[in-house]
Amino acid sequence: QLQLVESGGGLVQPGGSLRLSCGTSGFNLGGYVIGWFRQAPGKKREGVSCISDRGHSADYTDSMKGRLIVSKDNAKNTVFLEMNSLKPEDTAVYICAAYWDPWSQNCALDTGTYELWGQGTQVTVSS
Repeated sequence: QLQLVESGGGLVQPGGSLRLSCGTSGFNLGGYVIGWFRQAPGKKREGVSCISDRGHSADYTDSMKGRLIVSKDNAKNTVFLEMNSLKPEDTAVYICAAYWDPWSQNCALDTGTYELWGQGTQVTVSS
């Protein structure tokens, strides 16, 4: 019943941009921290970014620093991940996840903290 649904992935050329969405199903976004993770075939899942209940984003990966904008719209129950200047090494399945922490100022990308995970959306960066 309670689900996270990612969308917005696809094929993009190097240097291009994508805006991913993570929508809640069966519950309201308010009160939750949302994290973004990615996983390429044969590689370990890594944290990308997260956004607290108060709307503060943090924990960008080293390889993606300065190329990400995380935002959210509680009224639409949706979190967005804008990715710019995409590189082939950004190719992966991007997954959103959530944990309950109302009024949270900060967020973290510890995978063990997240209690609900989406199915992921494929991002392929290639010419």
